[in-house]
Amino acid sequence: MKSETRQQEIIRVAAQLFKEKGYSAVTMRDLAKAMGIKAASLYNHINSKQDILNAIIISLAEEFTDGMKQIHLSNASCIDKLKKIIELHVHISSKNSYGMASLNNDWMHLETQLTYYKKLRSDYENDFKTILKDGIKSGEIVNIKPDVMMFSILTTLRSLYIWIPKKEDFNLQELSNSLSHILIEGIAKD
Repeated sequence: MKSETRQQEIIRVAAQLFKEKGYSAVTMRDLAKAMGIKAASLYNHINSKQDILNAIIISLAEEFTDGMKQIHLSNASCIDKLKKIIELHVHISSKNSYGMASLNNDWMHLETQLTYYKKLRSDYENDFKTILKDGIKSGEIVNIKPDVMMFSILTTLRSLYIWIPKKEDFNLQELSNSLSHILIEGIAKD
């Protein structure tokens, strides 16, 4: 297993602090204290708190957008694509619950990367809606507003980081299957 760099450690610890206190309430001094180093030492590895937030949110948003693009372009049925989207969220949320908190709660604090983040989010949601619309056209999914379906599914998926227990306490595939059953069976035609 590849060891964590100091910069990666700073980002990981910062993500945890951002989840616990909120981005605005965390100072570089708080981060240094949590790491057991002097605040000035942080600047040898990272330029600013904003850079840390950018690293956390943009990397996750790109991972979601890239995953969605692959799912959208696959030849799978629309229902199978929705199951893959759920698996994508379970996978990413289970390995980075602290970062997910920043993605969901602190994205509006992005400065130089806000426009890019909004484009990533828009691309992700557009691909999601296209999958739903294609499912309606093919008869796999009932004809209900795609925006409402997407919102309903994403509300659950975006909050996974709040209640997912530690990875070793549950089976990721079992969780994905259960969520798929709950979230998709209500929109899949018999």
